[in-house]
Amino acid sequence: MRYVIAAVGRMKAGADRDLLDRYLDRARKTGKGLGVSAVDMLEHAESRAARAEDRKADEAAALLQALPARARLVVLDETGKTMTSPALAERLRGWMDEGTPEIVFAIGGADGHGDALRDRADVVLALGAMTWPHQIVRILIAEQIYRAFTIQAGHPYHRV
Repeated sequence: MRYVIAAVGRMKAGADRDLLDRYLDRARKTGKGLGVSAVDMLEHAESRAARAEDRKADEAAALLQALPARARLVVLDETGKTMTSPALAERLRGWMDEGTPEIVFAIGGADGHGDALRDRADVVLALGAMTWPHQIVRILIAEQIYRAFTIQAGHPYHRV
């Protein structure tokens, strides 16, 4: 079972990148005991199209092209469904128990996601009603993956 955060755009070195790397490392270490083989970050180039709709379509196509056929897709979007951390942990565990080979969390570009990606999503997930910078969304979802693993492992990191 592999987890992937697939994001449009590049994250520069600095404090944000360091924090992202810290949560990815924690998730990798905790996930091993749960049967998780990898927790990876993949970055895709931003589209250079002139119109926002064309940029969204181009970026959606790039994300979909990299998506393995049997992967579960979680699209991060402010219009999506909110979930508690335990509910997310349960959903992820359920997919793993079904034999899902890969779970991909997709973070769109500045214009959002194209319809093709949203249509393919197994879950459209909101991290609240606010709009977040893409760098922070990467950190937040990496932390939630780590948190889900600690919940599944019975670790006290997530306190109820």
